[in-house]
Amino acid sequence: MKLNTKDIFSALLLMGVAAVALWLNLDHTLGSARRMGPGYMPMLAFWTMFGIGVAVLLLGLFNGPDPIPMWTGPEIGFLLAGVVVGTAAGLGAAHAGGWVGSGWNPLGIGLFVGSMVVSIVRSWRPLFLITAAFCLFGVLLETLGLMASIAVAVTLSSFADETHRPKGVAGLVIFLCVLCYAVFIYELDIRVPVWPVF
Repeated sequence: MKLNTKDIFSALLLMGVAAVALWLNLDHTLGSARRMGPGYMPMLAFWTMFGIGVAVLLLGLFNGPDPIPMWTGPEIGFLLAGVVVGTAAGLGAAHAGGWVGSGWNPLGIGLFVGSMVVSIVRSWRPLFLITAAFCLFGVLLETLGLMASIAVAVTLSSFADETHRPKGVAGLVIFLCVLCYAVFIYELDIRVPVWPVF
């Protein structure tokens, strides 16, 4: 066995996130493949994520060695600061009224703020900026609608790659908006707002 530490930790992270997400998804009606409920597509996505994690874990047992480098002081400091600030933001949002404190928004806001704090460090930026973009998408979906939420999330996540180009980002936004509308709104008839709701 030649252990690949990076792959093993990545696989455990994927499987852990998928397991928690599957547990949280139990609150939603699944339905069937013919008549999908709101929890059906997330369930498929999270089971796929869990399966990818298992595959990466099995491959990581034999394609090493690839050790994880030691974290620097700023990396540890900003990671801890992100946890503290994100937790405070989530708790503050939970006690706020209206849209900010409703449903899962406090969790999304806390994760977004914490991820943005950690992404200040360049080495953490790819992982945590993309995580922040996903959280922001979830928080904004009900009010800004699908199209604007996709545009905001893709734009934010593009800063994870220092070589991104505005034309490429704009093209990706347009492509994803058209694809998501065709698949989720037109074909699957998923009931989410497409445009901003004020």
